[in-house]
Amino acid sequence: MAVSILSRGLGLFRLSRRTTALLSGSRCFSQTESEPLTVRQQQDGIRRIILNNPKKRNALSLSMLESLRENILTDVSSDDLRVIIISAKGPVFSSGHDLKELTSAQGRDYHTKVFHTCAEVMTLIQDIPVPVIAMVNGVATAAGCQLVASCDVAVVTEKSTFATPGVNVGLFCSTPAVAIGRAIPRKVAMEMLFTGTPISAHDALLHGLVSKVVPEERLEEETLSIAKRVCQASRPVVALGKATFQRQMAQGRDAAYATASKVMVDNLALTDGQEGIRAFIEKRKPMWSHKVEKAHD
Repeated sequence: MAVSILSRGLGLFRLSRRTTALLSGSRCFSQTESEPLTVRQQQDGIRRIILNNPKKRNALSLSMLESLRENILTDVSSDDLRVIIISAKGPVFSSGHDLKELTSAQGRDYHTKVFHTCAEVMTLIQDIPVPVIAMVNGVATAAGCQLVASCDVAVVTEKSTFATPGVNVGLFCSTPAVAIGRAIPRKVAMEMLFTGTPISAHDALLHGLVSKVVPEERLEEETLSIAKRVCQASRPVVALGKATFQRQMAQGRDAAYATASKVMVDNLALTDGQEGIRAFIEKRKPMWSHKVEKAHD
């Protein structure tokens, strides 16, 4: 998805023609029109997207991926949206791809569409201008683990586990490895990929796959606490920071400093950048505009 760091960072998120066409034709429902694959709720700047197919272990079927994509992209550039939380109904956060869709009967073109759509969803999570938090209470395997690794923050319960077991069914988790290999040390990732052995929530925290491990009864409270803190900050400042972080992490040290230094100057030119500094000097709370406006050139 071709968007510049500044336009993406400042929330000027543009969809490619392919994404727009796919989004307009996506399906959000499963067995019946009253039973959506994902549920979207939004209040006070916080959007909740709930994977809602527990009978199929919230498998990331093509329809589920399309539904998730639509719920991520709907009004994503609106000032009213500040943060997204992705969670799931049932004891399994997500078991990954629906293997019934990956048989020879479906064919190569269908398989290609599944993996292209999955990659699009995972990159959207990192490219959109608002933070995305995974709220996990249970098992996340294969592409489900990839989904957790792709989110900006992940809050999980002590009973959550994470695995890439594709090797055990003859389908190496190569696409999950893209996100997981960028989140945890290489040798830990390779052991997960070669053996399919699950790791615990605390090991996932130790290796950097998740942000925080909490008791089950505190999961909602802890996740919402982070989301509400995000909502207290300026939307364009957060968006610019997220886009810059993603870009500089893919660069060498010197290029990263050059990128980050320039963006900090751009940040200072924002009205909200100057408002925050004035508020600090004047010992008061900042009054954010949440608008992409410049205080100076």
